[in-house]
Amino acid sequence: MNNKELLVELSNRLGKTQKEVSAMLNVTTDCMIRSFTENSNLVLQGFGAFEVRKKADRILVNPTTKLQMIVPPKLTLIFKASNTYKEKIKNKEHNGK
Repeated sequence: MNNKELLVELSNRLGKTQKEVSAMLNVTTDCMIRSFTENSNLVLQGFGAFEVRKKADRILVNPTTKLQMIVPPKLTLIFKASNTYKEKIKNKEHNGK
């Protein structure tokens, strides 16, 4: 599903125009991004949790030149699906729907 398909689906389900749904979706993603930039976790009940983790710096070796390089530490975004959501997916898989 791409962004346009998501907007159409939400618009149909909510009875709102695509423009209104687009605005709501933009506000939602802006709030999520602000939360992530503040290194704060975001938990959506029944869906899952987004967590900002810091990856430590590490040493890489170029296999051709044997030159060692240091990769600086960085922040990454991790998503962990909730058990409820995992069960829903598993049940769909087993039911073949």
